[in-house]
Amino acid sequence: MKKSKILALALALVLSLSACGTAAPGTSSSGDANTDGITEVTVGVVGSNNEQWDTVNEILAKDKIHVKLVEFSEYKLPNAALDSGEIDLNAFQHKAYLEKEIADLGYDISILGDTVLAPLSLYSNYITDIQELKDGDKIAVPSDPTNEGRCFKILESAGVLEVDPAAGYIPEIKDITSNPLNLEFVEVEAANTASLLPDVTAAFVNGAHAVDNGLKLEEAVYTEQVEAGSDNPYINIIACRTEDLNNEIYQKVLAAYQSEESAQAILDIYQGAYIPAWN
Repeated sequence: MKKSKILALALALVLSLSACGTAAPGTSSSGDANTDGITEVTVGVVGSNNEQWDTVNEILAKDKIHVKLVEFSEYKLPNAALDSGEIDLNAFQHKAYLEKEIADLGYDISILGDTVLAPLSLYSNYITDIQELKDGDKIAVPSDPTNEGRCFKILESAGVLEVDPAAGYIPEIKDITSNPLNLEFVEVEAANTASLLPDVTAAFVNGAHAVDNGLKLEEAVYTEQVEAGSDNPYINIIACRTEDLNNEIYQKVLAAYQSEESAQAILDIYQGAYIPAWN
């Protein structure tokens, strides 16, 4: 009887200590995930169209890794969450946006790897060609500096306005040197530009938000002319904390995303709204 009681107490103590254990970096703290031996990696995204991650998870299943997407409503949130350790990775921004955030906010975040190139397009309920813009028309643009500057560069490439070359690829309104049509720019959060289409002549809508709002690339008034390449500041990325650049689990997530299967899924799902950019 004494031996039985001693064994029972020992077993209870072992179970108690096991229950108090913490999950390793990049793993889920949920009991179900740990019980199944699956490592959960949380990835911050913006917008609801992230179907390519289903293919990534299928590839990662053999390594018992599962990506859990954490959806944010605004661009300014995922980098803050990543830097503070609330999520493991994020995948919502291009290189120019990350560079601006690091410069302004001091985040210790780095590029884990490239994902997609999402051409930025101008949509309208009222015109079918960018040359139909007339004096005083209003155009909705994303309010974050990098995407707004990108819009001005696109309008410049279309011959609608001119910007100061010294401003690089993120010019501000003050850097517009010629605006012969006196266009008025309505600055709103990127997720909201599509909702303004009834109220403005045209609106620039990011690839993900265009898909969210049922806008098709072939319906665009004008689309950014882009070529994939490592020096393109608008290539989207997976970002991580700098200290985690060599994390083996995160490298496997990147490899799964940059696979042939994932590339084909992106082409099939988004029909040109996203272009695989790591090749």
